[in-house]
Amino acid sequence: MLYGIATAIAALLLAALLSALLRVLALRLGLVDRRRRGRPLPLLGGLAVVLSTCLVAAAGGWTGTAPLGDGVGRLLAAGAAVAVLGTAADVWRLKTPFLLVGTALAAACVVPYDEIGPVAGIAAVAWIACVAAAFRGLDHADGLAGTVGVLTAFGVGACAAVGVMDDLAVLLSVLAAALTGFLMHNWHPARVAFGSGGSLFTGFVLASAALLTRTGYDTVSTVAVLFALTATASADAVLVLVSRKLAGRPVLRRGPDHLGHRLRRLGPTPPGATVLLGLATFAAVLVGVLVHTGWAEPTAVLWVAGAALAVVLGLLRVPAYAPRRQTELNGARAQAPGSGTRTQSRVPGTRGQTRVPGTRGRPEERTARGLPVAGGATRARGAAPGSGVPPRARGDASGARSRTEPFRALRALRQSGAGAPGAPRGRAPYDEQTGAPGVQVPRRQLEYPPPPPRQSTSPQVRAPLRIRDG
Repeated sequence: MLYGIATAIAALLLAALLSALLRVLALRLGLVDRRRRGRPLPLLGGLAVVLSTCLVAAAGGWTGTAPLGDGVGRLLAAGAAVAVLGTAADVWRLKTPFLLVGTALAAACVVPYDEIGPVAGIAAVAWIACVAAAFRGLDHADGLAGTVGVLTAFGVGACAAVGVMDDLAVLLSVLAAALTGFLMHNWHPARVAFGSGGSLFTGFVLASAALLTRTGYDTVSTVAVLFALTATASADAVLVLVSRKLAGRPVLRRGPDHLGHRLRRLGPTPPGATVLLGLATFAAVLVGVLVHTGWAEPTAVLWVAGAALAVVLGLLRVPAYAPRRQTELNGARAQAPGSGTRTQSRVPGTRGQTRVPGTRGRPEERTARGLPVAGGATRARGAAPGSGVPPRARGDASGARSRTEPFRALRALRQSGAGAPGAPRGRAPYDEQTGAPGVQVPRRQLEYPPPPPRQSTSPQVRAPLRIRDG
């Protein structure tokens, strides 16, 4: 008893200290959670949980005060390997299928095939990998994964204590204490994130320990207890998969569609949503413990399943995805950047319409604004010669302006004598009758009257001026 309390306190303090140290390391290395756009949230917080749990449990086994059995030692080693894989995923952004395969290989080293059989062993391997991935998905809100992990660890530890599996109960109590120390830094507003390493390690250890505590029981009650112990993570995974399938989105693509995201859209604050999910986890874990100890029938888990199904169906009606951008405007598909257009600006007064690039201040834009055009006619870009369109507005067959057009217009202007000495400055008007080359009429220049002569207000200055002027 005293050893359990001492190990729990040591794991709590060690996890709190390592979380603070690893936070500084993650910030210096630039390992931050990209999903948190408002503030840089460093990762590697879950690594503090892994190190605290492994160090305290190994110290107990090394001193002989709490020796670890073969199964528990193999479980701790496999969990450490999963944590290394998750940390590599945080650093190098590994894909989710690679993590699932690696977790399944680690689970294959933990499942007792000789007691449950090969078929049930394969199903157990797949279930452990899915639960670990579901706990990774719970790391979408501050303090949620840690809260669910602490409550589940206490429940599985109670089941192990009832089955007189002391080494497994000590390991789960150390894990619960380490998660509590980590929550001191991960509660809202979080200063460090769980990361894939800590979430995969927590889900893997809890699922494997729950399976070991139910080894030797009948299949129906085992399935019921295992579902009750992991009801929150299972509900979150089912909600995400169903919503993404219905929305036509990739299943492995991240999005704001988890339990915490949808609850926050209903009104609760981030800590309030975490507390609500923690209460639901506590109720489900309590039912699982009661069924495991024989104080409740396995049919009591149906209440947990019914409540989880109601929550999933209810939260599916909460919008989680932003509406798609309108791809067609005024019957035509809007042109994406980089598809031949240089700009995507809009003409004033034509909201939602894509402006033709390079027509700032040209007749097309002036016509769209309702302003008059020089020459009295609406001029289209790319018109044929002699149609009343100046060379500046004409282009080639693709609608692009030729680079030699300004030089041709200047040459024609000099030949016509408009640029001779004594000719009025500005651009010559375009002749619509003959189609002679020219340019648009310049804007009218305002003529201001000359300023009046300055007169001094001093009488000493005005008197000599009057004498001089007679």
